[in-house]
Parts: sequence; structure tokens; C-alpha cells
Amino acid sequence: MVNPVFAAPISVIDDRQNTVTLQQPAQRIISLAPSTTELVYSAGAGNKLVAAVSFSNYPEAAKNLPLVGSYNQFDLERVLAYQPDLVISWYSGNQPEAIEQLEKLGIAVYRTETRYLEQLPETLIKIGQLAGTEAKAQQEAEHFRQTLQHLKDNYSTKAKVRVFYQVWNQPLITINQENLISQVIEVCGGDNVFAELNSIAPRIDVEAVLKANPDAIVTSGMDEQRPEWLSDWKAWPNLKAVQDQQLHFVPPDHIQRQTARVLLGAERLCQQLDRTRRIKVGSQQGDNQS
Repeated sequence: MVNPVFAAPISVIDDRQNTVTLQQPAQRIISLAPSTTELVYSAGAGNKLVAAVSFSNYPEAAKNLPLVGSYNQFDLERVLAYQPDLVISWYSGNQPEAIEQLEKLGIAVYRTETRYLEQLPETLIKIGQLAGTEAKAQQEAEHFRQTLQHLKDNYSTKAKVRVFYQVWNQPLITINQENLISQVIEVCGGDNVFAELNSIAPRIDVEAVLKANPDAIVTSGMDEQRPEWLSDWKAWPNLKAVQDQQLHFVPPDHIQRQTARVLLGAERLCQQLDRTRRIKVGSQQGDNQS
């Protein structure tokens, strides 16, 4: 057995290409986003979490963690009070100045910024390396890769379904191709009708949706229940998605969080778009015969 005193330091490269180095596996971890809390548990290091931020609600044990604020406004002094040897942050969600301050005080920070599905298993492994739980993290990462490949094999090459993903209703917000959700749509054999827009979460208007005329409209909203405003599209009966009753809902925690559970959302979305696909193909065949 290697004496931990003489063990080599642990170094990994985070999602922002920063080197994160620990002299020994982390024993006191703080997570600064609900998604990173999930990732730490998935990597087998949940028992090393000493604090998190609000809305860290999965798995069940995460609900009992002490809180240091929210992802976009955490309490720096409270973080320091828990004496973490590793902080897992969310680059585009956390306050950059506060993260930099943690580093100046000598705390190791791993920045997550997941833009690609293939990043998730790599992130799990790196967190596992930093926490000394690499075997569990490797197992979860391999399960993720296999499940993702299975979904791609089953759906990605099928007839394309044109999809409008609605993030919110007022203002009307969608996603472009840089968003992880757009990649889930591609896995399911869908085409994001607003993929080419410049912003990762662009604001659009109703006229743009009417012009795009998607085969399906998909949303998640904020809660576990289907948002009432999804049905507002019925006011435009000429929309193909409305005509064919293809207004779909995916729970937000299963598709809007960059965690292993995104595959639950992917599986549900793939099944929904497959129903849309059958209706679309059937309609085209009917038109050809008439």
C-alpha cells in the first residue's frame, strides 16, 4: 500500500482548462450549483460534501446539506467557515469575482461548464479522481456512455423531426445549437429550428415560431408539472405541432441540468419525438397517395 504521505499530488484539467491540484483526495467538498451537487454524488463522493447551494435537491440526501446561499449569490464567509479543500463551481452561473477570491485564499476550485454530452462522463471521472472515488466515477461514466450510445443508435438516424424548444413564455426564450438541450434533441433525431441563432438562450417572438412551423414544441418550465402556458400555442391552430397535438413536456431537472439524469430526459424526449415522427411520416404517406 502506498503511504499517503508520499503519494503523488492529484492534478486534473477542469472545463475552463485550468489545472486543479490536490496533495491528497478531497475530504471536504462544497458544491456551488444544484447540477454540480448531483455530479459529486454520481461520482461517489456525496459523503464528502459538507455544504451546497439552494435547490440542491437530488439525490434525497442532498436536501439535508447545509446551504451557503444560491448558485448566483453564495456567501463567501460561510463557504470559508466550512473549510473546504475542494469547491466544485459552475463557471457561467457563479460569480467570477467570488470564485477568484476563493482561489486567492488558497482553496482549490474545479470549474464545470458542460456544453457537450460527451463531457459529462469525463467530468464525473475527474471529480472522482479529486475525491478519491475514481472507481465509482468510472463505473457511472461508462454507464452514461453506453446509455447515450444506445439512444443514438436507436433514434439519431431516423427521419428528422423539426423541434422548437421553449425555455420560457414571457419573454419567449429558446436555445441555439450550443446548448446541451439542443444536443439531446439531435440524439433523438430532431432538428432544433432555432439552432443557428447567435445567443445560447435567445429571445424570439411568436412570429418566428409561426414561420418555423415546427413538427413538435417541447418545454420544461420550472416545476415537475407541465406548464400551463404550453397550451397557449393552441391559439395558433395552423401550427403543425398544434394540428398534430405534439406539445411535449420534459421535467426540467431531467433536461436542463448538466448531470447524468439528462439521459432520463433524453429517453423521454426520444419517445415523444418518435410519436411525432410516426404522425409526420403517416401524414406524408397520406399526401403521396392522395
